[in-house]
Amino acid sequence: MIYENGNGGEYGKYFVQTLQCPPNMGTPEYQELYRKFSHRILWMDGNVVPGAFQMNTAWYYAVPQRDPIFEEHSHPYCELLGFFGSDPEDPYDLHAEMIFTLGGEEHRLTRSTMIFIPENLPHNPMRILRVDKPMFHFSIVPNSTYDGTNTYK
Repeated sequence: MIYENGNGGEYGKYFVQTLQCPPNMGTPEYQELYRKFSHRILWMDGNVVPGAFQMNTAWYYAVPQRDPIFEEHSHPYCELLGFFGSDPEDPYDLHAEMIFTLGGEEHRLTRSTMIFIPENLPHNPMRILRVDKPMFHFSIVPNSTYDGTNTYK
């Protein structure tokens, strides 16, 4: 038996193909601002699938109206971030420019990048300066939920 798109079977519950509202994602004003420069694709955490760790995926396609878009914060778990260019002919060119701050150091990104953030290390603000082509973003934390209350203001 082949189940279509994660529907049915004993393990169909582990397939997520629609966005389920993520928790703690800021004020209604911030959520409206976020929609103007990005499009969240899917969100996974222990509330969506019991036992899962948290992962977020989104396309960033414009410069946010607010700079910086994300505030400095830290959390008691590590995090992995990714920013990938969308040009299949040159996947390492981000076709964007951003400044990401890690532990107080500012890093300019113009190439597809993954960033490991150890637990309790302050990170952000993040500034998106230029977007020529959409970039794919993901974040992963090995925790069942993500507490972004001090990130999204």
